[in-house]
Amino acid sequence: MSREVKTKSNLEKVLAAGLFAVTGELGPPRSAGAAEVEEKAKHLHGNVDSVNITDNQTAVVRMSSLAAGLILQKTGTEANMQMVCRDRNRIAMQSDILGAAALGINNLLVLSGDHQKFGDHPQSKNVFDLDSVNLIKMVKAMRDERRLLSGQEMHEGEEPRLFIGAAYNPFADPEDYRVLRVAKKVEAGVDFLQSQCIYDMPRFKKFMARAVDLGLTEKAYFMAGITPLKSLGMARYMKNNVPGITVPDELIDRMKGVPKDKQVDEGIKIACEQIEELKSLQGIAGVHLMLIEWEHMVPRLVKEAKLGPSQRK
Repeated sequence: MSREVKTKSNLEKVLAAGLFAVTGELGPPRSAGAAEVEEKAKHLHGNVDSVNITDNQTAVVRMSSLAAGLILQKTGTEANMQMVCRDRNRIAMQSDILGAAALGINNLLVLSGDHQKFGDHPQSKNVFDLDSVNLIKMVKAMRDERRLLSGQEMHEGEEPRLFIGAAYNPFADPEDYRVLRVAKKVEAGVDFLQSQCIYDMPRFKKFMARAVDLGLTEKAYFMAGITPLKSLGMARYMKNNVPGITVPDELIDRMKGVPKDKQVDEGIKIACEQIEELKSLQGIAGVHLMLIEWEHMVPRLVKEAKLGPSQRK
């Protein structure tokens, strides 16, 4: 699938060339420690096309995604700066978008954001001035029309040339609504989409078949989320405690049959099998590897799943 390249984004260039794209994820520290970002970046550099920088994920205070993204880019790896609707009104959002673009960020991934009651400041006030669909529309207008939400125009060449991303969850209820929710994001102007982590492959394939039938994959790049299971305990936790994620009983049983000291290896093996299926799945343009606080395993997963730059040409 070859499409017009709109930005300077490396991720967009890879996707537009029809290569199977690979993105990673990095959680900023709960401190002002730049060294921690740099250390995590070492495991991602050269293994992925760009890296998501999370924005106070799980509503826990961390270094800003903009600052961590700039630190990452100094190490030679492209950042996907995340922005959640929970913490900013439209003034702050547009200000940060302009600042990020001015400082060399080329990718922006927009999210609603986890509710603050789940984080370390449950008493804080949420904002949600815009939802993720309207945030996509706003960023697209800033980029393509050089227009702020107020209607104020920017001079040509001063607009934020950002590759716009968003998330999608094929597994949340009601199931029939999920593809329609994605359709709204595509209509709003999103360029690429990354899914919640996938364990239930049959259900995901059903979702993607609907997305293909609706023509959504011809208008935006769909990437599939992969989070390897570290243990049987993690598999059970994901199944029973994480909303919007389904872990089939077959995977639970498979992990049960593996000695505890071999469960990491089995989790990586399962992830590689899933990636192999995804490579040939119609409508999937790449994978998003979410190994938060497990970044040192990215090189191994990329190698064993044959995702390296030389392996996917």
